[in-house]
Amino acid sequence: MFGQAPFAAAVRSYLTYCRVEKGLSAATLKAYESDFESYSRWLQESCEDSFSQIAVLQAFQKYLLDRKLSGRSIARKFAALRGLLQHLVAEGQLAKDPTEFLRTQSPPRKLPKAIPEVRLAEVAAAFDRSTPRGLRDWAMFELCYGSGLRLSELVNVQLSAYNALSMRLRVTGKGNRQRLLPVGSDAAKAIDQYLLEGRTKLLRGKSSPFLFVSSRGPKLESRSYWKVLAQIRRAMGGGKALHPHMLRHSFATHLLDGGADLRSVQALLGHADISTTQIYTHVEQERLRGIVDQFHPREAKKL
Repeated sequence: MFGQAPFAAAVRSYLTYCRVEKGLSAATLKAYESDFESYSRWLQESCEDSFSQIAVLQAFQKYLLDRKLSGRSIARKFAALRGLLQHLVAEGQLAKDPTEFLRTQSPPRKLPKAIPEVRLAEVAAAFDRSTPRGLRDWAMFELCYGSGLRLSELVNVQLSAYNALSMRLRVTGKGNRQRLLPVGSDAAKAIDQYLLEGRTKLLRGKSSPFLFVSSRGPKLESRSYWKVLAQIRRAMGGGKALHPHMLRHSFATHLLDGGADLRSVQALLGHADISTTQIYTHVEQERLRGIVDQFHPREAKKL
């Protein structure tokens, strides 16, 4: 091979690049590490001495298929390996990418599930606004749905990033990319009430740079908000799942359903590539189908 680096050294180099240059999250890096560890174990068990030969990669693929792994899991592992090998090519440690002609079955993309607007209104009303914690949880809910934040963005929002007068919020997303988001009136009302009556009481004399705080520390943990929504769901008698990313999906879906264009939704969600936002195009297609059915002279006659 063309100046091939040992696998462990190649992985360390790539993960450093992903953390420093690409700004990937700790969760993504941990997932990559897990995928590389499973490949490394298989290489050792199979006594393979080259991690980048196409025949070795094909054998690993067959091994995963024989183990009945889902297409999604296999695709994720090979996406990590592709990124690693392409990085080695760019660094001059491999002559060419061996995965260029490696075929992997792409799993069907799951369509995002949106929460009906009437249910969102019921959830908003279920928060106990008589307590500091309830005010915080309500404000987080309204901001998550009203501005389409990722959960990681939500819990890391700085107090200084919120401008109550202009109703704007500065958010740092994936790859350390910043975007300035409008804050809706419902979210602004909830945040303002939380800041006035809840945040100081939760801090108990301590200070914190974060907008959303906990009584146990200066920052709320992501898993804590999962638990909050689970409790709200149980209090409402169960029903369909309710989690933070569904609020983000609902934000995008309801915008498109109301007539927003895909590019605007891309900017609001902080997607670097429009292809990521295009998963929501089923909403746009359904809306356009409805417009044709309603207004086209030949279709309207059939109604």
